[in-house]
Amino acid sequence: MLIKNYMEEAVQNTMDEILAHREDICKCERCLMDIKALALNHLPPKYVVTRKGYVYTKVNELINQFRADITVAVTRAIRVVREKPRHGEEA
Repeated sequence: MLIKNYMEEAVQNTMDEILAHREDICKCERCLMDIKALALNHLPPKYVVTRKGYVYTKVNELINQFRADITVAVTRAIRVVREKPRHGEEA
């Protein structure tokens, strides 16, 4: 069995949806990782271990507030990274 933070998948899916329509955002690996990390830091983790837990969490994703919270966190993270990208800095 593996432990998984389902929120990582939900954030990645939301990022993919939003960034597909945005040409004003750098999509280098560093900027994408910064966006994801910032968004995840502003959302509660949703850890699952079993397949049943994964399915339960996936169902919760259908709830409007859950999706709205993720969209807000990703949008804010995009704004921060767009204004101060760190892709020129060393790790």
